[in-house]
Amino acid sequence: MVDTLSPAERSARMARIRSGNTMPELFLRKELHRLGFRYRLHKRNLPGKPDLVFPRYKAVVFVHGCFWHRHGGCKIATTPKSNTEFWVNKFERNTSRDARVAKELRALGWKVVVAWECEANNQRRAEQTARRVAREITKVAKSSGRNQVGLS
Repeated sequence: MVDTLSPAERSARMARIRSGNTMPELFLRKELHRLGFRYRLHKRNLPGKPDLVFPRYKAVVFVHGCFWHRHGGCKIATTPKSNTEFWVNKFERNTSRDARVAKELRALGWKVVVAWECEANNQRRAEQTARRVAREITKVAKSSGRNQVGLS
């Protein structure tokens, strides 16, 4: 399918895509806070500037967009039919960077958790995803003997 937007219109539309404080991220943050978890946002001093940082549990959470970070099997993770070579290269760079950042964080002793856009794009899904993320975060606490937040 041919792009129906001019290059200037496409550029303007792409420029409006935010990298932080997206709706899935906001939904997930609200639910994790409701569960009693406290976090820091977008710590620049950590590799990859994680979306959520839980210093108490030495854990980070990335809320990845399914399209940009290639969520396997997700209907949102399509490949555009125009300029395909550019997009394939872009997606490969994104996923390579994701893997490198996760490896760097693990080497520093951080637990890395990924939540996907499609798992937190509404309140109900965000509740379920928050419980999963909370379980993964507290695994760190169990193994290190740190205090835990109670989960329902």
